[in-house]
Amino acid sequence: MTPPAGMSNRLLAALPASDLDLLRPELEMIALDQDAVLSRAGDDIEYVFFPHSGAISLMIDMADGHTVATAVIGREGAVGTLSVLGPSPSANTAVVRAAGTAARIPASRFHAAFGRSPAIRHAVQNHVRSMLMQFQLGSACNALHPVEARMARWMLQLRDRVDHDVLPLTQQALSQILGVRRTTVTLLMRNLRARGAIRSDRRGLIEIDRARLAAAACECHRAMRLEVEEILSANSDQSRARGLLEAGRIPEIKSGGVR
Repeated sequence: MTPPAGMSNRLLAALPASDLDLLRPELEMIALDQDAVLSRAGDDIEYVFFPHSGAISLMIDMADGHTVATAVIGREGAVGTLSVLGPSPSANTAVVRAAGTAARIPASRFHAAFGRSPAIRHAVQNHVRSMLMQFQLGSACNALHPVEARMARWMLQLRDRVDHDVLPLTQQALSQILGVRRTTVTLLMRNLRARGAIRSDRRGLIEIDRARLAAAACECHRAMRLEVEEILSANSDQSRARGLLEAGRIPEIKSGGVR
């Protein structure tokens, strides 16, 4: 998921300059520390985060203390965009799984820009589409596929966002993501290591063999990746065309012809 030149976050990079300028004065670059909690389920959404690097998982917290991940977000998207619907508590807990950086903006400021900019609204709509796709495929995957294939899929989703084969994951983190016991994760890691999909597992770092891990995963990883890329590419193309139109470099086509 390589961002366009000049902007690491693809959602921001897709915006025409005039629309990005509505956000730029309020954007603040911050570090995303490993295991940091950006928002908790039930709390009001205070900030919208646009990752430039790293990876964030969205977690559902159950009443009995169990957790399970529903999505992972990197530089292709944002965390907290549903704040545009108005003040409301977060439906999930956002946890940094791979350290990085992000631009953040107060949710109230983002909401104001969202109301003024059709381009920002369009970008958010596409982002929500990609998230809904991830939620839907993830739900089907959780119901239909073995836990080993699901763990391989989650590792690959994180690999897509960190761009190297050493993942900063503990077995405890994998237990939380998958919603299974640590003992189950230990057994699964042993199986993947025997298949050559994992080269090492020590000190909270898991080195993977991407090709072999992909062979161990279900088809959901590839399906999610292709769907997200299609949505984001379409968004970027439309935004570039809108920017050229605003700059007067291409004619506007209306019902009466070219004007």
